[in-house]
This record gives sequence, structure tokens and C-alpha cells, in this order.
Amino acid sequence: MKLTRRDFSRLGAMSALSGALTLGAPAQAETPPGRKLRWCIVALGRISMGQFMPGLRLSKTGTITAIVSGHREKAEQQAALYHVSPKNIYNYENFDEIRHNEEIDAVYIALPNAMHAEFTIRAARAGKHVLCEKPMATTLADCRAMIEACRSNNVKLMIAYRCQYHPSHLRAIELIRSGAVGKVLAIESAFGFDIKPGEWRLNKRMAGGGPLVDVGIYALNASRYLTGESPGHIKANASVIDHDGRFTQVEENDGWTVEFPSGIVASCNTTYGGLMNGFFRVHATKGWIYMDGFNYSGMHLTALLASGKQIDQPDPIPSPGQFTLEADYFADCVWANREPKTGGDEGLRDMTAISRIYESAGLRLGV
Repeated sequence: MKLTRRDFSRLGAMSALSGALTLGAPAQAETPPGRKLRWCIVALGRISMGQFMPGLRLSKTGTITAIVSGHREKAEQQAALYHVSPKNIYNYENFDEIRHNEEIDAVYIALPNAMHAEFTIRAARAGKHVLCEKPMATTLADCRAMIEACRSNNVKLMIAYRCQYHPSHLRAIELIRSGAVGKVLAIESAFGFDIKPGEWRLNKRMAGGGPLVDVGIYALNASRYLTGESPGHIKANASVIDHDGRFTQVEENDGWTVEFPSGIVASCNTTYGGLMNGFFRVHATKGWIYMDGFNYSGMHLTALLASGKQIDQPDPIPSPGQFTLEADYFADCVWANREPKTGGDEGLRDMTAISRIYESAGLRLGV
């Protein structure tokens, strides 16, 4: 993945607005006068109701105009909260009817992983732009089908890699690209949590894999956008330590190393068995960079530069501001007819690397 100067200029402008976000005034994309991107929310779960929908409430570029849910009562409650007309409440069976609704421009898909491909393709065929949560899908074939459906129907596809739009992560990338810490030698990264029994993420048919596809993907993606390179040699292991009934279908732990073409080595870990604070650490010839957190808030960037200067940057974006930035960026891409930085090809690159990690560990992506 290569970041251009134009990427940094455009995203840097969003970063400069982080102070305004802290004060409750979100970043604004290039919205046509008097027009907002009209969103249909697909699935009412923790991330949509707890983060994305509140993030859109802060946005000046978007508004919620439709909801898709298998639970009518929950949908009606959320519709009332966001002033969505009851006629714009859909279920999964009549989802395709959104093609006839001119009050919908884009869909946000927050379904279980195995359903991402189906509903992305159906949305594309309905002529709606798609912002899909990560992981992109549970098979490489599905990823490719999503990309083709969106291209052939002339709609935008973006995968929700929110960290790539966060000002602290963007600053870390810029410090590396500018040579402020010298040449990068190695990267460490991890993310995990103690999953509760009965979660759909423990069902491989729905999830496609264990913690690697869910939270380990943050560590993988970080190693890729920090280096700007595609993975070379990969070596991985997977294990189950807690034989308590949770891990009959998916692994509990994953660890992997990646050698990038430049020689940079990344070492990453993820788990569903306990608290593993999300972070990345960049070791370089003349300094270092440390990011504490991949969470919805609380990301903290520290660094020692070759100049001797030290950076201590607390998170400038309170929750749910990351989702506001993400939605505003997507709206900007729609209005400007520009391909998102984290489009379908970026999602496919991660899923290809995940497939290789699983293969090295003696597992497979999907069922």
C-alpha cells in the first residue's frame, strides 16, 4: 500500500480539524451545498448503535435515512432516535427494495463477517455505495466478487479501516516516511481480548476465523501501512490454551512474523483468551514510535526522533469521532468520485495475508 503526497495533504487537513472534533465540531468533507450523504444502516449491533450511528450524528456530511434489521422493534426504536421514517425500515428479506429508494445514497454494513459479501453485492446491484466493516469477507473469492460488483455497478466500496483516518496513526506514518526516526528496522504489534462464551465470533461459519480476522487484523494492517509494503515471507503459529469450551471451532491465539521486501521484520500477536492491549512499536535506526491502543478512543502516540525531540500526543479524537472522520472521508470520495484509500483492494490485500498466516499455522480461512 503506497500513500501519496496527495493522501497526506487531504488526510492531514482532516487531522488538523481534530481540535474542532474535540470541541464537538466534526471535520467536513466536500459536500455539495444543501446535500448530505444519506445512509442506510445494515444491522443494529454494538458497533453500529454504539459508534457509527452516533458518529454520523456529529457529522456535517451525512445523515441516517434508512435502517435494515431483523428485529423490527429495535429498528423502530433506532428510527425514532435518528428521525428515520418508518417506511425506510427494511429487513434482510426485502433489502433489495432499497434500489427504489431515492433517499438512500450509501449503506454501512455491520453484519457478521460471513454476510459482508452477500449484502455488499446486493447493495451494489441496488446502486448504493458501500462502507463495509472489516474484515472484508471470509474468503478471497468473496472479496473479489465484492470488488467486481461495486466496479461493474459504478459505486464506491470502502472497508472500514478507521485507524487509517486517525490523526495519530497518520502522524506515525508521516514520521516514518519523512525519515524523522531514521530507517525502520522492526515492528511489534498486538491486540486481543477475553471473549465471552456464545459470541457469534466463535462460530467459524459466521466469522471465518478466530481473533486474527477480528482484532489481529489491526496489527497486520498497521504493519502494512507503517511500512508501505506488501508482506514477503510469513511464519505463523496458532494455539488453544483455555480448553473451556469456547474454542471448538476457532483458534484462541495467533502469532506471526512477516519479513517485508525492505528487510523490515514485523512480529504480531492476537488472542481471544485474555486482555491484550492493542499497540504498535516501531524500532528505527535513530528513534522509535509507540502507539498505545487500537480502540475507539484513548489512542496515545509517543516517539523519540533523530533530532532528540520527544513527541507525546494524547488522543485528540473522543469517541465516536473516529467514525465521524471515517464517514466524512467516504462522503468526500463519493462527491469527488475518488476511490477510497481503503477500498476493496486494500481489504483483499489483508485477507490474502491472513489466508497465508493461517496456511503457515496449519489452518485455513473460512470453512
